[in-house]
Amino acid sequence: MEILSFETTPFIENCYVVRDSGEALVIDPGEATPELLDAIEGYTVKTVVNTHCHCDHCGGNAEILLKTGAELICHENELGLLRALPQQGMMFGVPFDPSPDPNRFIKEGDTVSVGAITFAIREAPGHSPGHVILVGDGFVISGDVLFAGSIGRTDLPGGSYPQLIQSIRTKMLTLPDVTIVYSGHGPETTIGVERRTNPFLVDT
Repeated sequence: MEILSFETTPFIENCYVVRDSGEALVIDPGEATPELLDAIEGYTVKTVVNTHCHCDHCGGNAEILLKTGAELICHENELGLLRALPQQGMMFGVPFDPSPDPNRFIKEGDTVSVGAITFAIREAPGHSPGHVILVGDGFVISGDVLFAGSIGRTDLPGGSYPQLIQSIRTKMLTLPDVTIVYSGHGPETTIGVERRTNPFLVDT
């Protein structure tokens, strides 16, 4: 298994590609950069996952889906954001192409697979209404829920600070301390480091 990270968009968003057994899973393609396209060349891409549908995490959906023929999945509560992708971009002065609608929705308890790797889906709203995280064996792809030394912003439409803290406490801090956290922005970290040092979490 390989986990590759690519910085995309002016927001410096982390898109992840998980490769295993000739297959690739694309998570949060903010932009279809040449490096990202090279990383999936020669691999079967069956699924593109949006942890949430802010423009910097799904702006590359259309191009990736067209190139690969993959299905698109996200939580149902993110559909409104996804359909407003170009309008989101206009708020920040960054153009984004519209995204196709999801082929299906995912929810708590679902799984997503690539090769021999299976991720468990956990709902973790607060940064956005239908945010999900992908829990693997020893690591978690957290989108914009948890960062190294920080947490996701909650001042955008549908955000809730109490809900985000609750999501982190019940869906992320329940993971082992050694769990690697691959965040939507910034460097990787671990659950243990964030539990001990993250200023938003030390009292939770």
